[in-house]
Amino acid sequence: MKKLMIVAAATLLAAGAAVAGRHTRNNVGATDTDVILHAWSWSFDTIAANMKQIADAGYTYVQTSPANTCIVAEGGEKALMSAEGDSVRGKWYYYYQPTDWKIGNYLLGSRESFKAMADSARKYGVRVIVDVLPNHTAIDTSAIRPDLDAAVGGRRNLFHANGFTPITDYNDRLQCTTGEMGGLPDVNTENPDFQYYYMQYVNDLINLGARGFRYDTAKHIGLPSDPLDPKAKRNNFWEIFAAARESANGLSMLMPDSLYIYGEVLQDRNVKEGEYAEYMDVTASNYGHELRHALEQGHADAATLTSWHHTAPGNRLVTWVESHDTYANEHESAGLTDDQIRMGWVLLAARDAGVPLFFSRPAGSTRQNYWGNNRVGPRGNDEFFHPEVVAANRFRVAMNGEHETISTNPGGEVVMVARGNKGAALINISQRDQKISMPTALPDGTYIDAVHSTTFKVKGGTLTGRLAPLTSYLLY
Repeated sequence: MKKLMIVAAATLLAAGAAVAGRHTRNNVGATDTDVILHAWSWSFDTIAANMKQIADAGYTYVQTSPANTCIVAEGGEKALMSAEGDSVRGKWYYYYQPTDWKIGNYLLGSRESFKAMADSARKYGVRVIVDVLPNHTAIDTSAIRPDLDAAVGGRRNLFHANGFTPITDYNDRLQCTTGEMGGLPDVNTENPDFQYYYMQYVNDLINLGARGFRYDTAKHIGLPSDPLDPKAKRNNFWEIFAAARESANGLSMLMPDSLYIYGEVLQDRNVKEGEYAEYMDVTASNYGHELRHALEQGHADAATLTSWHHTAPGNRLVTWVESHDTYANEHESAGLTDDQIRMGWVLLAARDAGVPLFFSRPAGSTRQNYWGNNRVGPRGNDEFFHPEVVAANRFRVAMNGEHETISTNPGGEVVMVARGNKGAALINISQRDQKISMPTALPDGTYIDAVHSTTFKVKGGTLTGRLAPLTSYLLY
């Protein structure tokens, strides 16, 4: 009986592999081998210093936090979360409060640091995605820079007519796309002068080496079919900045065929997920919720994990176990252990669709202390290069083009993502040892996973073996 080496991946459901080939829209799609590391709150210098490790761990994209000029905390404070009662979100939220659209802020670094990071990414074959947010400004509008006011023809032209009216119904599309969200005044993204000014920022990022964008609060920027704000003539933002079919006052986006663009389109009633997906990839937030629920329960249903719970197909989705919002805002996902998160990552990465994003939790964080070292700038914890995570990223590449089948053992504690007859990811999402006997298309033989050196056997279409608690194994 021959021995077949297998690469192990020790987490539950690994982040989804995108459909083979490239998407047919006017921006490049991620392929089924791509994986994003969300270097949340890492400074540009920190990302650059860790670029080789990022590449070696199998990430093809690294996503930065927002690079724009932003509100500055008193004394230049850089705590992720400040003193109790100071802020619900902490200083990490400050770069989500633009005061101008130019590269560089006090939290993450200068324009020069951004370029050095992008140069490092190019050296190691990693592409940079920048989190961008044209939808709103800082809550304190007195901090807005004069250059921005001048560019749009004065402060009165910067915001929507409803831009200071708080949203009360997020499923009312006029409110959602033109109203104030969480105290953040809504920018008139349909103003051609603003579009021109913002395009200069986008093109500057591209010139320095950015090769993709994550659009924050994308569902709050109107689609052509959405109702118009009284100040707008057309909802054409996405025609310009995603489809690249139009220019902004004659200024076009650089290199549209070399960019990967996706939008934070959190699912809810009346969100028009499918229409957003015609312009860019969108976030599979409902799938993330279902996955976290399975991890919390320690058992899963194969049909629930197979469905993307989305109107868009899998090859239009960015998938995650958790995002910075589910971790930092209401702490919806922060109670999950690193082991549980890792299991979810393995499932996502083992799947044949979706572009998986790995959220980097703060260094030193625990389930009692979510903020860990509590600093914006340093690297996150070591989970992004855990051996099981790296193994899952490599499995994703090795299984390129192989169709998936998701199944579970009778109790749902073990999830198997089979990729044709070439490989399988086994993920124990429970906190107990599991002995399995599951149907498989793998050839007969003995398989030893590379991370844990655990032996599994296949005979007559049945896979047998034992899995440790909250551990994953990748079989080739």
